[in-house]
Amino acid sequence: MIVGPTAVGKTAVAVALNEFWPVTIISADSRQVYRGLDAGTGKPNKEILAEIPHLGVNIVDPGDRYSAGRFARDAARWLAELDSTRRPIVVGGTGFYICALADGLFREPPLDADRRERFRAWAAQADRLGAWAVRLDPAYRGGGRQRAARTVEVALLTGHPLSTWQRRAKADAVMRPWYVRLTVPRAFLHARIEARVSAMLGSGWVEEVRRLLALGVSPHAAGMDGVGYREVIAHLQGILPAEQLASDIVTSTRQYAKRQETWFRHQLVGHPVITLDATDPPNILARRIVELWAEREE
Repeated sequence: MIVGPTAVGKTAVAVALNEFWPVTIISADSRQVYRGLDAGTGKPNKEILAEIPHLGVNIVDPGDRYSAGRFARDAARWLAELDSTRRPIVVGGTGFYICALADGLFREPPLDADRRERFRAWAAQADRLGAWAVRLDPAYRGGGRQRAARTVEVALLTGHPLSTWQRRAKADAVMRPWYVRLTVPRAFLHARIEARVSAMLGSGWVEEVRRLLALGVSPHAAGMDGVGYREVIAHLQGILPAEQLASDIVTSTRQYAKRQETWFRHQLVGHPVITLDATDPPNILARRIVELWAEREE
């Protein structure tokens, strides 16, 4: 599993590994699952997708709910069905996806359907879902509106915080992941984020969102609430001036990257983890990973 903050270079390293091993990449990214969300999600380009098998990319439409639990079930199936000649590499920065796959998935008790529907109708319009999530589950660390709604839903309808269910689920985990955590100095990461945001906007990010909204996708739909997409929508709604768009996306992305770094520093306990400085070129990092894997197998 190759993990780390956004813009650290995870995909580039995974692609470079294909020069040493034939790999299949499983994307653990909560935005790359959505079709049509391309410019602002850092998806691999068409050439890479054609060269290396990818799973977990372009599998649902914006507005469809795709949870960490669904990812864990899908990824477990993909791993079971994988061509034995290819090495599976899970790549991503969505910590909840990584945790659900590696540490087990809680099986929620049967919930009253009417109560669930009433809750979801309320949550679709509710303000400050994040504040409710923190109040009901002190372990909640953010993750967007969908994650907040799920945290509140589980706490209210089961009587126990989501984090409690997740701790219980670890006893059922069957994977033994080997983590490669990529990190870079903060100033270096900030520079990468600025360059990446500039490239994304230059590749038609605003036009992509404008097209999706014109097709009837709600600005509040699942997938459209991600970092950067919120700012682009605010710009198209006349709320955010064009000259402020890039800087606001950079600020939001930096804040998200900081949360990711904190999460990966503290949530991989109990598993083997190697930490590599991603200021090195991807091919150098890939070679080092291969060497460390060989040492591990000796």
